[in-house]
Amino acid sequence: MKKLSLIWLLGLAFAACHQPQNGAIIKKKHWANYKKAYGFLNTHTDSAFYYFNRAALDTADKLQVALAYYDMALIQADAGDDYGAQESLTLSLKSLDAHQAQNRQYLATDYNKLGMTFSNLKEYAQALAYYKMALQNTADPQLRSYFLNNEGNAYKDLKDYDKALANYSAVVGIVGKTGSAYARVLANIAVAKWLQNPHYNAAPELLKSLAIRIQEKDRWGQNSSYGHLMELYTKSKHDSALWYGQKMLKIAESLPSPDDELYALQNLALLARPEDAKKYFLRYQTLNDSIETKRNAAKNQFAVIRYNVEKARTENLELQKKNTERRYQLIAVLAAAGLAAILGIWLYRKRRQRLQSEAEKEIRESRLQLSQKVHDQVANGIYSIMSEVEHSQELDKTSLIDKLDNVYEVSRNIAHDEPRADDDFSKRINALLNAFKKPAIRLAVSGNEPELWQRVSKDAKQQLELILQELMVNMSKHSQATLAHIGFVIEEDCLKIECRDNGVGMTNPDQSGKGLQNTVSRIKRLNGRVTFDTQAATGFCIFIHLPLALS
Repeated sequence: MKKLSLIWLLGLAFAACHQPQNGAIIKKKHWANYKKAYGFLNTHTDSAFYYFNRAALDTADKLQVALAYYDMALIQADAGDDYGAQESLTLSLKSLDAHQAQNRQYLATDYNKLGMTFSNLKEYAQALAYYKMALQNTADPQLRSYFLNNEGNAYKDLKDYDKALANYSAVVGIVGKTGSAYARVLANIAVAKWLQNPHYNAAPELLKSLAIRIQEKDRWGQNSSYGHLMELYTKSKHDSALWYGQKMLKIAESLPSPDDELYALQNLALLARPEDAKKYFLRYQTLNDSIETKRNAAKNQFAVIRYNVEKARTENLELQKKNTERRYQLIAVLAAAGLAAILGIWLYRKRRQRLQSEAEKEIRESRLQLSQKVHDQVANGIYSIMSEVEHSQELDKTSLIDKLDNVYEVSRNIAHDEPRADDDFSKRINALLNAFKKPAIRLAVSGNEPELWQRVSKDAKQQLELILQELMVNMSKHSQATLAHIGFVIEEDCLKIECRDNGVGMTNPDQSGKGLQNTVSRIKRLNGRVTFDTQAATGFCIFIHLPLALS
């Protein structure tokens, strides 16, 4: 597990000193699951995640709920599950009142971590929006230096080096010119200047940063410095780049930091002699496969833990009773079997195999449906909010909280398998489409009138809302369009929808992403059909036809 971040340590300090007002006994019970979770952090992250989840669900203390979901997000992000971390952070924000001064510090850390997850996903513009909200919610110098550094890194990744350097300069003004914090920002300054001007001599600053980190025994910082020096010397001093790459690999293995180890191996495979390069490449392949397997397993495990904890609260006693009854029934059957035991055991095993196969199939289908719902309703919902935050001239925190609350309710409805209320559907469609309006995109909508939706079934409307949301997300992310039109019309007992934009288009629908594949599947389940216009000179166009008699 990676080194605890500054923000995580803040949460640990809060958990240790928080004082309930009803005495020490209540205090122990009140924070029992939360403290137990911290006991597992460095040994069993699955257990830590489980008890943080229990702490969030078994208390009325909103601050404890917010901290528990925040810590769950840290575990998920550390395992590479950034989307899952975003969901947990949304739940954490739901428990914090932006109007209460004592909550601002926790709001700041939530927003900062959201920014970090979007940086991990290379969504740097979205990351900047959350870093700015983090800075708005804290005056603490240590936290501000941390957030400003993260914001500077996002500017650097966007190649806006002047803004990045301005941020780093502000950090130096806060932390001074000594210690690990200065070493970190000094290295970032050197890298930004070098990226801005390839002829800039970044070596003195990078070596100075490394010396401070060695003196401070900051092994994570040393790991970063070796990586920067390897990059700096790759084209100019091959032997130096190779030496620093080997140093990075050695310290990354000892930390451990699998991602840094991968990065070092990737570069060493290019820098080393042919006989050594092959060894580095094989190690890279093996480690990469292992990391992907572990992270995929962790993502699934987190989802299962969250589901099981929620379900266990209401079904645990009933389940125990049923298991006891089944055990007694099994004993009675075995006792009565007598001479027919062999035949009975054979039949029982065959039947158990069939039931297990059916149960596993049902679980796989259930997980697939749950994954699709999370993608369509939670992930796309979060993206819609991010799009609005990015392009809004003035940020309304109350409106933002309301929309986060809506995403929270959607996620709870998924967990409880509850449908959304069938209110004025035309207004819901308008709200959905308006969320994706940007200064750079002119969006026109026609035909979305209340009368049009009266003949469409509730199930079809729920599916169409998800379909439209997926199409709008794809347009916003990938199309590069400046004009778009969404049209609705009923002709010959058929609901017809046309979605068109002037973006980059799509030449081969068969090679579309998972989102468009889900869209096609939903339409087919409604006995409709979908047509892609691949002959258009420019842009993207999709036609959806849905028979009203079957909708």
